[in-house]
Order: sequence, then C-alpha cells, then structure tokens
Amino acid sequence: MDMVWQILGMLGTGLGVILIVLLCVVAVLLSCVSISGTWVVLGAAIIALLMRGETGFPGWLTLVVFVLLSIAVEVGEAVAGSWGVIKRGGSKLAGFASLVGGLVGLIVGGLIPIPIVGPLVGMLALSFGAAFMVEHWRLKHIEHAANIAWGAVWARVMVILLKVIITLGMSAVLLAGMALARMG
Repeated sequence: MDMVWQILGMLGTGLGVILIVLLCVVAVLLSCVSISGTWVVLGAAIIALLMRGETGFPGWLTLVVFVLLSIAVEVGEAVAGSWGVIKRGGSKLAGFASLVGGLVGLIVGGLIPIPIVGPLVGMLALSFGAAFMVEHWRLKHIEHAANIAWGAVWARVMVILLKVIITLGMSAVLLAGMALARMG
C-alpha cells in the first residue's frame, strides 16, 4: 500500500510541476500583451511553496520579492502612459485618455485574429488615437498632438518590455530554483 501512495505522490508532484511550468509560460504570453503576468508567476510560486516538501524552495522571501516586483510593475504601468504624454508636453487628460484607449484597444485588438499581435496593435493604436484626439482638440496642432501621442505609445512599449523581462526573470528564478532544490 505504501508503494501506491508513493506512486500517487510522484504523479501529483509531476502534475504540479507541469502546472507551474504552464503558468509561467502563460504569464510570459500575457506580459507580451501588457497584462501583468507577474501575478500569475506569483500564483505558480505559491503552488510551488505548497508542494515544496523538504526542498526549501521557494521560501517566503521569494514570495515577498515576487509580490513587491508585481506591485512595482503595476505602479510602473499606471504611470507610464501619462508620463510619456506629459514628458512631451501633453495634458493629464491626454495621459488618462491614453490609458483608457489602451485598455479598450487591448479588447478590440483581441478581435484581430492574430494571437498576441492583435491585442498589442489594438492597444498601441487606440492609446495613440485617444491621446492624439485630446491633444489635437486642446492644441489645434496636428504635429504637436502626434508627438505627444507617440510619447504614450513609446511609454507603453517600454512598459511591455519591462513586464516581459520581469516576468521572464521571475519565471526563471522559480523554475531554476525548483530544479536546483530537487537536485540538491
């Protein structure tokens, strides 16, 4: 009977590891379309913590660092569009419009039948469009409004890169740490 429980335990552990790897992959894909995958990796780390046994990894420190990174990414995203607009001389209203336009674009872009690319294009296009409309209405000058709107787009692209890099880093730490803990 002990052997049956050992086999079931190994199957459960194997399925848990597969789930953690899949969550990390999904997290990176979500980050590519500006959805915070860091929280998904945090969820995977919690699962790993619950099934870690005597390996000791991940520990609570890892979870705290993952929470802090996830919060930092959210704060960065919240201010990025507005920062990109305001840095180029735009208004706070254009920054807010860029944020809302980006969220709507993410949803509308999902209708484009190209995974990851569709939502990304929609998000960037409507972020630009919303900021441009507000600034064109405010300034009555096409070139200046376009320059400000490009600030929103570049800020969003930088945030996406930041999200992908941090999500990849968190995933690498989690998966490598789990592998090393099991070997040691």
